[in-house]
Amino acid sequence: MLILQKTLGRRVAMTGRGLHSGSEAVVAFCPAPPNTGLVFRVPGPDGRVEIPARAECVPAGHHGVRNTTLERGGARILTVEHVLSALSGMGVTNCYVELDGPEPPEPRAGSTLEFVALLDEAGIVDQGLPAAFYRVDVPVSYRDGDVSLEVAPDDGLRVTFHIDYDDPLIGVQVASFLITPEVYRREIAPCRTFALQRDVEKLKAMGLGKGGTLDNAMVVADGQLLNDTPLRFPDEFVRHKILDLIGDLALVGVPLQGHVTARRSGHDANIRLASLLAEKERRGTRIYPSRAPVYWDIASIMKVMPHRYPLLLVDRILELETGKRVVGIKNVSINEPFFVGHFPGHPIMPAVLITEAMAQVGGVLLMSSVDHPETKLVYFSGIDGARFRRPVTPGDQIRFELELVKLRGPLCKMRGCAFVDGELVAEADLMSTIVDR
Repeated sequence: MLILQKTLGRRVAMTGRGLHSGSEAVVAFCPAPPNTGLVFRVPGPDGRVEIPARAECVPAGHHGVRNTTLERGGARILTVEHVLSALSGMGVTNCYVELDGPEPPEPRAGSTLEFVALLDEAGIVDQGLPAAFYRVDVPVSYRDGDVSLEVAPDDGLRVTFHIDYDDPLIGVQVASFLITPEVYRREIAPCRTFALQRDVEKLKAMGLGKGGTLDNAMVVADGQLLNDTPLRFPDEFVRHKILDLIGDLALVGVPLQGHVTARRSGHDANIRLASLLAEKERRGTRIYPSRAPVYWDIASIMKVMPHRYPLLLVDRILELETGKRVVGIKNVSINEPFFVGHFPGHPIMPAVLITEAMAQVGGVLLMSSVDHPETKLVYFSGIDGARFRRPVTPGDQIRFELELVKLRGPLCKMRGCAFVDGELVAEADLMSTIVDR
């Protein structure tokens, strides 16, 4: 599954009190360039400090007691998991999170719905580049007593969580979701944080939970919910555990593809799994895609385009503005199979294949804007004004530049030009249709 880099359209902010510190703070979500990742910007002893959301920034000996903490350059921030959960769950890969206190404010309802509403207000925008991701190819596991986490290969991020509490209101709950922005918004983001009443005094003795109230956290005692508001889902408790786990897995540093199964896990075990995965990701030899992609490589192209040898005629996408324009290249070699017969002893790339290559570059622009491109095809439906100015021969590199002229439902029209060494070699208006496979 292809993952595209996404950031925010503009800065948005909210004010409130931290759940554990009780301190007032402003958190702001800000746009960030491609390949930035999720980065906190906080006050430090010598000015502003940037703390990347990566497992390497979890302080030694933190143990994830009731929250996830990050530290760097003398600055420390608590309870980052809900912010990271909202960003990851909604598919944001690049964002600066500005924070003027020791902890992000806890949303009023104790869920991440308020963060999701802020991200919607800012607008989540496609940055036109594939994102680096970590795909789990062999199972990875962490176990400590009756707490366990396992990750198995999967095409997306799927989370299954088992909890078992002795309070009858919670009891045994199991939930499983394939995490997409739509699923996160509908099924996970509304689920509030919770605590057993007998643990509340323990938390306060540890200096935590100073900002906790019945308005921003559910409190359970002897089978009863002490809040005035009812449960939002019968299994809201286990869903909130999934919400926390998504935030902690953001510490891998790149989007994760795998099926995570958690049993009785909390922040400590979640962080240990994220650290294991991050270590494997950092050690890996990464070629497709690179850790900081600046173009679409062939592996990314093949995730959205169904063409294969000998008819995949685009090698790289250099620029892509979603819904507007695309630039791609085709390197022409004497080893191209069509040179065998076109023509023996006088190799010239057939004009129809130049047009096909132009259409495939345009196809990447179209397919990058649809959901589940692996289930779609682009059919050529018309060509107008095609002109071929000079022959294309072995050793040439064709640069295709296409602009979207019209897109109405599945019907599309593009204007395309092809250049070799800056010289126009072909141009055409291309019409196409997106169909189901």
